[in-house]
Amino acid sequence: MNSIIISGRLCRDPEVRYSGTGESTTAIARFTVAVNRRSKRENAPDADFFTCTAFGKNANFAEKYLKQGSKVVVRGAMEQDNYTNKDGQKVYSFNLKVDEIDFGEGKPSGESEKPKASGKSKPAAEKPVEEGYMEIPEDESEFPFA
Repeated sequence: MNSIIISGRLCRDPEVRYSGTGESTTAIARFTVAVNRRSKRENAPDADFFTCTAFGKNANFAEKYLKQGSKVVVRGAMEQDNYTNKDGQKVYSFNLKVDEIDFGEGKPSGESEKPKASGKSKPAAEKPVEEGYMEIPEDESEFPFA
């Protein structure tokens, strides 16, 4: 099974291009994710850099929402890209073909959403509840799964 999950930050804004013509146009996004290494040895790099390629909806998502410095979690398959350069030398590289992209962090603290009102709020119970336990309502209609 070839499945990789990485979590890191984008090194620069995604580069997006489109292939095909007419209705069969597909978005292709390429970006690089820097992933910090857990163990750091003396004189060793602090991060690894993964080149990622996303297609279709994932590419559109990357174009619309991701930018340099964005923290992301990317899942996909590692593919080997081998080619011969203009000097006749064989070049080996790896590319992460993206299956899923998720944000790696929430909104900054100043942008939090206001809690939604449910309209079913009731005054807090007057009897004390021991620490570590929640009070169970006597009316079963108050259970969220009832």
